[in-house]
Amino acid sequence: MTMLDDTSGQTSAPRQTPQALIAARNIAVFLAKAPPSAFGLIVLAVLILSALFAPLLATHDPYVQDLQNTLQAPSAAHFFGTDELGRDIYSRLLYGSRITLTIIGLVSIVVGPIGLFVGTVAGYFGGKVDIVLMRLTDIFLSFPSLILSLAFVAALGPSLNNAIVAISLTAWPPIARLARAETLTFRQADYIAAARLQGASATRIIWRSIVPMCMPSVLIRLTLNMATVILTAAGLGFLGLGAQPPLPEWGAMIATGRRYMIDSWWLVTFPGLAILSVSLAFNLLGDGLRDALDPKQMNRR
Repeated sequence: MTMLDDTSGQTSAPRQTPQALIAARNIAVFLAKAPPSAFGLIVLAVLILSALFAPLLATHDPYVQDLQNTLQAPSAAHFFGTDELGRDIYSRLLYGSRITLTIIGLVSIVVGPIGLFVGTVAGYFGGKVDIVLMRLTDIFLSFPSLILSLAFVAALGPSLNNAIVAISLTAWPPIARLARAETLTFRQADYIAAARLQGASATRIIWRSIVPMCMPSVLIRLTLNMATVILTAAGLGFLGLGAQPPLPEWGAMIATGRRYMIDSWWLVTFPGLAILSVSLAFNLLGDGLRDALDPKQMNRR
């Protein structure tokens, strides 16, 4: 029996496409075939562009009062009309998009890592660690997010920063529950057992093997949660516990305009449509990401 030469006997393994590239391709293909999700992406792109270029797009200073032009209906001079102090609503909405985008960004930065850490640690170690972390998560989930945010803001004091902290403290439990469920399905996998046999620490296994597998589901859940975050922030602003005057926060704009809404409908209509559009956009985009990042769909392609 002749032995094959090392070079002739070796066969090159097929090169695998990275999961990130597969996911990006699936997202692009799905958005092209799913107009609702594409609409959500367009709305979010408009939000980001409005926040970045607000000084260029605004027709008036959003903080300057013009008491001679109070409660003016929409016109060529004021696209969305003016409020009770004569401030241009269109310009205030543009600058308000900056506040909304700030809330979304900061809450995402805080909520994602916290929920992912709590869920993966609880799911991987199990036992008493799982019981303690999940009971803490259940306590937060037992209260409506707006009510719990109100309690935190009441303790911290009304301000935009405290509202962001309060929303972050109430938005992580769903992420943690999802990450735990994903971890429970992965921790008994063969590659996890092989990593243990090679002497890998629990921290390395969680960070290098489990967290990347949980990321698609967490990203989808985080996107869907942003609609709730926006509504909670608007609710706090409406109650006077979020951004304080004269900041042009959309919920606060509705709160000040509700006293004049019978005769001056534009005071609450345009901020309300802005909140509705962005919340709907996140829901539509989240649904699209869920379908695009579905492992069954990925394997099928």
